[in-house]
Amino acid sequence: MAAEIGHLSLWLALAAALCLSVFPLIGVYRNMPAWQWYARPLAWIQWLAMTIAMVALGYCFYINDFSVTYVAGHSNSALPLAYRLSAIWGGHEGSLLLWGWMLSGWAAMVGLLSRSVPLPMVSRVLSVMGMIAVGFMLFMLLTSNPFDRNLPWFPLDGADLNPLLQDPGLIIHPPMLYMGYVGFAVAFAFAVAGLLMGNLDPAWARWARPWTTVAWSFLTVGIALGSWWAYYELGWGGWWFWDPVENASLLPWLAGTALIHSLAVSEKRNMFRAWTVLLAIITFSLSLLGTFLVRSGVLTSVHAFANDPARGAFILGFLIVVAGGALTLFSLRASSLRSNTGFKPVSREAFLLGNNLILLTATSVVLMGTLFPLIGEALDMKISIRSPYFNGFFVPLALVLILLMVPGVFSNWKRQDGNTLLKRMALLAPAAIIAGWFGSRLPDPSPWQGVLAIMLALFLVFAHIDDVIRRASAYKQGFVTGLGKLGRGYWGMVFAHCGLAVLIAGITLVSFHEVERDIRMGPGDTAELGHYTFVFDSLDKYSGPNFDATRGHFHVSHDGDPVAVMHPEKRTYHASGQVMTEAAIDAGFWRDLYVALGEPLDNSDAWAVRIYFKPGIRWIWLGALIMALGGALALTDKRYRRNRFATNDAGVANES
Repeated sequence: MAAEIGHLSLWLALAAALCLSVFPLIGVYRNMPAWQWYARPLAWIQWLAMTIAMVALGYCFYINDFSVTYVAGHSNSALPLAYRLSAIWGGHEGSLLLWGWMLSGWAAMVGLLSRSVPLPMVSRVLSVMGMIAVGFMLFMLLTSNPFDRNLPWFPLDGADLNPLLQDPGLIIHPPMLYMGYVGFAVAFAFAVAGLLMGNLDPAWARWARPWTTVAWSFLTVGIALGSWWAYYELGWGGWWFWDPVENASLLPWLAGTALIHSLAVSEKRNMFRAWTVLLAIITFSLSLLGTFLVRSGVLTSVHAFANDPARGAFILGFLIVVAGGALTLFSLRASSLRSNTGFKPVSREAFLLGNNLILLTATSVVLMGTLFPLIGEALDMKISIRSPYFNGFFVPLALVLILLMVPGVFSNWKRQDGNTLLKRMALLAPAAIIAGWFGSRLPDPSPWQGVLAIMLALFLVFAHIDDVIRRASAYKQGFVTGLGKLGRGYWGMVFAHCGLAVLIAGITLVSFHEVERDIRMGPGDTAELGHYTFVFDSLDKYSGPNFDATRGHFHVSHDGDPVAVMHPEKRTYHASGQVMTEAAIDAGFWRDLYVALGEPLDNSDAWAVRIYFKPGIRWIWLGALIMALGGALALTDKRYRRNRFATNDAGVANES
């Protein structure tokens, strides 16, 4: 019965989305406020119907209803309850349901929290989001229904959730990632609504900016969680592989980062309007492209969900309609987006534009590296693009980006005195060079690339410290009072930029100073790695809820002093027979020790063992979390919590 309720709820959500797509727009163009008013209730009805569908699918997993095809394919009675519930998004159909539910949730939140936005604008935004929802709901109902039953014959027990997904990190990683992916639909909807309205003033950027920031923050956390999961779960010790699906999540993040900064210029200076709208379209289009790559079967990845060309064709067609329609509207309205406001070559606008161009160049590099092998395969050509390509382009671009961020922090809007700017930078540069040189020699000397990266990261941090001190000291009430008056939006920027510096430092340390050994070890054997001694004590076996495990016991010492006892495992899952590696990690702020069991060797007790010393790797995820915290802090700025815009009779906002 739960499956039928969920199926019916999907059709009700589709009906609400269709009504949301049509009636509010008719109300806008026929000047019928009553029809515009229906936009918010329809968005809430759509979300309620999708919520019922999510709960219904969760209940099917809870009661082990294996007559539902999706449940039978992704769960079994021995699967722990937490993983049975997270299996809702553990496969293609369920993850699409999660996508649609989050999209409806974003629309409901826009309806709830946009009371200060003129009704005609809200109606346009929600109608655009309704059109997107129609596409995804049709995709689910026609090709990927999670409530299909396999009656009259169904298994007494199900298959299994992919063992890679039976992990706490994968309970929260997909929802976080999808919140970012789907959240950019709001920025896209505001852009299309602004094009339909024909009036993209600073108010439009102010309305769109917080929604873009929160989506970016969720995506930042989602990517960091995915990197962390790959590090400890896959057993290979890496944190980023330039996997096509990893790239698919990075692409909208890069474009979204550019969009956030472009929105700031549009809000404060009423400039870059065409550029901002184009970035909003590109960012959401890249989110849809990621969905296509993951679900079309055009690539093979541990992250990929589906292998069905028909489904891929549907998503590709939907992407063409959404992106093509928005770009067509943009081309028709482009002439009205020109700005007569100018800026000097040395100004905050100029540096933000430079950073935007670097971010879009990095996006293009990753996009080409991801798509070229697929294009070559379609043409019967074998093209392999590996890490050297991505690192060769991406690393220099990242360093130039950081270098441009410092004068951007110091510069004023419209124009900035070049001599003053150079003096401020010249005062900080020696401190960054000296501290970076010493920092890059710990634990061992770095190559020049590592030295440069640490120097630039410290340069960015020192620049923000200097800027905070100068701004806070300018208040007559005193330095401490001045710190509280700087504004949460400003502090959000400081946290985000410093988080990036921490992330760069972590990447540099682990890239140039990690030590790895792949060795043959049996109980009683000892291995040296740097100043650490790893002793393989023993092996034992135990049984989990749905797996059998072989567990190793290692004790680690540093110059003779005990450091940790580590327990890497090999697990064999009952239902699928898959063998998984569970690495043992002794985590620390300055370094990680990492041990993973490979395969048993010969007929003895010897195993292939991989051990790592990884300095600074935690800084990567710490930096990402600081960046996301900066985005969350910026959202609490008072200018987003009060209505500073009044509307005239035409529904166009004016700053009050």
